[in-house]
This record gives sequence, C-alpha cells and structure tokens, in this order.
Amino acid sequence: MIIVELVKMLRRPRTWLIIGMLVALPTLVAVLLSLTDLAPRPGTGPPFLSNVLSDGTLFPLAALGVVLPLFLPIAVSVLGGDAIAGESQTGTLRYLLARPVGRTHLLLAKLATVVAFVILAVLVVAAVAYLDGRLLLAPPPPDGGTVSVSGSTLTPQQLGYRTALALAYVIICMLGVAAIALFFSTLTNSSIAAALGTIGVLITSTVLLGLDAADALHPYLPTRYWLAFVDLFRDPILWHDVVRGLLVQLGYLLLFSLAAWANFATKDVDD
Repeated sequence: MIIVELVKMLRRPRTWLIIGMLVALPTLVAVLLSLTDLAPRPGTGPPFLSNVLSDGTLFPLAALGVVLPLFLPIAVSVLGGDAIAGESQTGTLRYLLARPVGRTHLLLAKLATVVAFVILAVLVVAAVAYLDGRLLLAPPPPDGGTVSVSGSTLTPQQLGYRTALALAYVIICMLGVAAIALFFSTLTNSSIAAALGTIGVLITSTVLLGLDAADALHPYLPTRYWLAFVDLFRDPILWHDVVRGLLVQLGYLLLFSLAAWANFATKDVDD
C-alpha cells in the first residue's frame, strides 16, 4: 500500500508543479543576485543570503531560508491536507477501505507519502540551489574554506557535514507540519479546508511569537525553531535551539499523528 501511494504521488503532475514552484523562487533570487550584485546586509534577509556573493556554495542554505518560512510549509499543508480529505472528496476513500487494508495501514501509507514529498522537495531545492550557486554566484574561496557564522573557517568536509545536518533538520521541522495537516485531513471532506486549517495554525504560531504576552508559549510553538539550523554553522555548533526544535517537532509529529489515527479509526466515510 505504501509503495502504491508513493508511486501515485510521484506520477501526479501536481507534485512536480509544487516542487517546481519551490525551486523557482530561489533560482529567481540567484539570477537577481548575479545580475545586480546586491545582497541584504549581514543580519538582514533570509539566512546566508548576504554571504552568497562571496561563496556560492552557501546558496543551498540561503534557498532553505527563502522557502522555509512560507512556501515550503504551504506546500506540505496542501499535500498533507489532501491525503485523506482528497480521497473523501472524490469518493475514492470508500473504495480504498473496501480493500483488505486496515485504516491504520492506509493512514500510515498517506503519512509516508507526505514524508517522502517533504524529503524529495527539500533535496531537490538544495540540489538546484547548489547548481545555481556554482553557476550564477561566486565560486568557492581559493583556499577551499568557507567562513562560518562565527567568523571561523570551515573546511569543505565540515561544510558538507553541517549542510547535511541542516537538510535533515528542515525535513524534521516539516514533518510536524505534515502531521498537523494529516490530522485536519481526517476532520473534513475538503482538502482545501484541511490545508487552510494547517496554515491557520502556522499563522497563529507566527503571530504569537511576536507577542510578549505569549512568551510562556514561545518554546512550544511549531514555528519557533524553524531557522535554528543557522546555529549548525557557528563555531562551535550551538545545539540548544537545534535540540529544542527537534523535540518540539517530534512532539507535534507524535501528537497529531496519534490524533489523526484516533479520529480516522472511527470516521464515518459516508459523512
């Protein structure tokens, strides 16, 4: 069942259209940077975007900083919200459950499909951004080192290792969003409503982060630690926010996956 859902996801033009849109924005940014030779001042704009004019190998990280706050979560919300609600909306959910496949197995297959999309989208964005950085922006420094956020020099091996950690961290952050979207997908027969519900949770989280009155809630909000991957490029690595971010996202993944299972196990597909 999982393989069937994965193949279905890969064959859908919508999947590649969404990934293409995710790739298009960083590519446009790279083109504009190469033509204008202007970048945000250090400390402003998406992470690493001010550094790519001197080292294009950092552009995959800048690309993640561009798509992570808004576009990638929306994409995950759309795919996750369509997982169950889309089948119910088109009337195919009843036939899926008529097969000798349990509801838990179907839900796991849908979750695995969204997880696979998240991994695929992040890796494709990073790979295309790396090519953009090498082709359109500055070549790596002659000495083979890259300046870290702390000002020290990272070897190519260190940069590769930390970039891999950053990609894994972003993927896990989006798994929390996927679980929330899957939960909303079991509550409604409209994939649009499920996606909007998920986006509403993320917008609420972002708004609360800007309110001092909600300070006690800040460490537990889903969007709080999304950009903590920047700390992986300090010297030494600052693990505090990274670890907190992982724990928060894994908590959301577990909580909302169980909530989705509890609701879907008793869902009346004729509703």
